[in-house]
Order: sequence, then structure tokens, then C-alpha cells
Amino acid sequence: MENLCEKLHHLVMKGKRFDFSAGYSDIPKNGIYVLFEKDEVAHGCDRIVRIGTHTGDGQLKNRIGQHFENENKNRSIFRKNIGRCFLKQDNDPYLDIWELDTTTKAKKDLYAPIIDREFEKKIEKRISEYIQTNFSFILFKVPTKEERLYFEARLIGTVSRCEECKPSDKWLGLYSSKDKIKKSGLWNVMELYSTPLTEEELDILSSMLVTN
Repeated sequence: MENLCEKLHHLVMKGKRFDFSAGYSDIPKNGIYVLFEKDEVAHGCDRIVRIGTHTGDGQLKNRIGQHFENENKNRSIFRKNIGRCFLKQDNDPYLDIWELDTTTKAKKDLYAPIIDREFEKKIEKRISEYIQTNFSFILFKVPTKEERLYFEARLIGTVSRCEECKPSDKWLGLYSSKDKIKKSGLWNVMELYSTPLTEEELDILSSMLVTN
């Protein structure tokens, strides 16, 4: 597994690197993103820290924007997880409120009396600054929803099963309230330890890698 994960890491290093400063004008309509975080290393290169995709056709660019720019944790579990870590790091009791499910209007109305909107705006801005400063990504151009979900799960399975892909002692995710994040070293909780890629599937992904 370590050998295959190493091959995956060296493959993605060949991909075109995107980050917030460069913009997203060249993002394909459909695909899978692989995130890297500053100062996280594995297999002698940048460590993969999150893998994700989208379900709606043509929504890859929008999904990236929800993570990097849209200051609304209800549209991005990745943002919510970063916020969890900040609050845990600060020993802030507001973590209990941040954990509440406010994705629907009914839930927002229910919890409105205890939600501090101004404080959450500050946290959201802090999340944006952290993501925009510390994360970059590569892309696989994957046309169909079925293929995207299939390869997303296989990619997560490959990295999460690798014993060499460990977070640094300073990784923000170690403050997570989610044991799966702390244990795996990934900003993922779904598809962890699922079926890994085969050599043949890695070759297929190689042809899908966005390189320019």
C-alpha cells in the first residue's frame, strides 16, 4: 500500500498546481481535487491532506469556491472542520454551538437565539485566510458523477491506509474534535480505509491529471 501511495503522491506532483492567489480560470467543469497543506510532507513530497469532488454536473469550480471563498460553513464541511480546530485550539466554548446542524432554515430558526452571527463571521474570515494561505491543489478531469465518486473513494482509501502518510506534530487537524481526522491525517471523514486504487486505476487517473 505504501508503494502505491508513494506512486500516487509522485503522480500528483506532476499536476498543474492551483492556489487562491493564481485564481481558478483554468479549472475544468468536472473533476476530483486533491489538496495539499503547507509544511505537510509524505513520500518526499507534499502530503495529500484532502480529496474531494462534486455531484452536480459542471460544478467543480463552484465546489472549490465553497471551500476557499464562500464564508459559510453550511456549504462546506471542510470549512466547518477547520473552524472546529480553531475553536478547540482556543479552548472556546462556542465550539458546542459551532457543532450544531444549521444547514436548513428550520434549524437556523431553532438555534437563532444562541448563534452569535458576528462571532461566526470572524471565525469564517479566519478560516478563509487560513485556507487561502496554506492550501493548494491539483485536479483530475473526471467527466461523470459515477466515475468521480468511484475514484474519490479509491483515492481516499489509498491515502488513509498508508502508514507513511502521517501528519506533522504541528498539523492543525490534530485539534479536531473528530477522531477520524486526527487518526487519518486527512480532512476527510467519509470513505476512510475504503478499497484502495489498483495499479491499473492509477494509470487511468494518470491520463486524467490536469497538467497545464
